Amino acid sequence: MSIEEKSSTPPEQPRQARLDRIRSGVQRFGGHLAGMVMPNIGAFIAWGLITALFIPDGWIPNETLAQLVDPMINVLLPVLIGYTGGRLVHGQRGSVAGAVATVGIVAGADIPMFLGAMIMGPLAAYAVKLFDKFAQPRVGAGFEMLVNNFSVGIISGAMAALGMISVGPVVQSITQLLGSGVQVLIDARLLPVASVIVEPAKVLFLNNAINHGILAPLGVDRAAEMGKAVEFLIETNPGPGLGILLACLFFGPRASRATAPGAIIIHFLGGIHEIYFPYILAQPRLILAAIAGGASGVLVFLLTGAGLIATPSPGSIIALMAVTPKGSHVSVLAGVLAATVVSFLVASALLGFGRSARKAASDSEVSA
Repeated sequence: MSIEEKSSTPPEQPRQARLDRIRSGVQRFGGHLAGMVMPNIGAFIAWGLITALFIPDGWIPNETLAQLVDPMINVLLPVLIGYTGGRLVHGQRGSVAGAVATVGIVAGADIPMFLGAMIMGPLAAYAVKLFDKFAQPRVGAGFEMLVNNFSVGIISGAMAALGMISVGPVVQSITQLLGSGVQVLIDARLLPVASVIVEPAKVLFLNNAINHGILAPLGVDRAAEMGKAVEFLIETNPGPGLGILLACLFFGPRASRATAPGAIIIHFLGGIHEIYFPYILAQPRLILAAIAGGASGVLVFLLTGAGLIATPSPGSIIALMAVTPKGSHVSVLAGVLAATVVSFLVASALLGFGRSARKAASDSEVSA
C-alpha cells in the first residue's frame, strides 16, 4: 500500500474505540439512574395504590387517607431517591447527606423534585466523600465522631440551601419552557409532534403542569365549541405507558419483570401514570418508545376524530371511557391501542427483546 493510500484510510479503530467509550458511558449513566430508582419501586407502588384508591376520583374515596398522596409524591419519594443516590456514592454517610440535600430542593418547589433529587443526592454525598478523604487521616484520636457528625451536618445543610436557591428555580424554568414548546406545537397544528415534548416532560413528573396548565384549558375551549376535544387525550392516554410496562414485563431486567404486573394494574386501571416513569428513568432509552407511542396515539385520534368532553382524572382507561362522548368510544380505544402497540414494539426493540437481560443473568451465574 502506498503512502497516499495509507493516509486516506479512515481511522476505523480509534473511531470505534470512541464509540465504545461513549456507549459504555451512557450505560454507566443509565446504571446509576437505575441504582437510584429501582430500589424504591415498592414505595412508588405504595403511593400509586393509595392514590388510585383514596383520591376523590378513586375507587374508594376517603378524604382522610387521601391526605397521604401529596406528602408521599412531593417529599417521601424524592428523599428516598436522594438517600439512595447518596448511598451509592459514599455509603451511609453519603445517604444521610443526600437525603438532607434533597429536602432543600423539595422545600423550595411545588412540583415533585425527582430530577433534583437525582442531582443533589449524589452531589452532596460526593462532597462529603471529598471531605472525608482530606480530613480523616488528619483527625486526632478521640475526635473522629465529632468531626464526622459535624462535617455531614455542615456539608449537607449547605447543599440543602444551595439546592433550594438554585435547583428549584431551574426546574421551574424548565417547566415553563416545556409548556411554551407544547403551546407552539398546538398553535401550529402539529399535535403528534407535541409528544416529543410531552412524554419527556411526563417522565420528569411535570405531567400535571403540562396537562392542567396547558392542555386542559385549551380542551375546555374546544369542547365548548365542538362538544369534544382531542387535547384531553394527549397527556392522559395510558397507551404509551402500558406498552412500555408490557415490554419490561416480557423483556426487561429481572427487577423490572418482578414489579411490572402490579405497575400495569395501577397505571392502566388506576390511572396513575407516574408509576411507569421510574422504569424509563432506570433505562432512559425507553423515552423513545414513549414518544413514538404518544405520537402514534395522537395521530390516530386526529384521523378518527376522537375527543373527550372533559379531562379524565385520573388517566385510567375507565376514566377515559367515562368522559368519551357517545359514538367516539371506538376511536378513543383505537388511539389507546395504537399507542400501546407502537410503544411496546419500540421498547421491546430497545430492550433487545430480552437478549441483554438474559446475557446479564448468564454472566451473573458464571461469576457466581
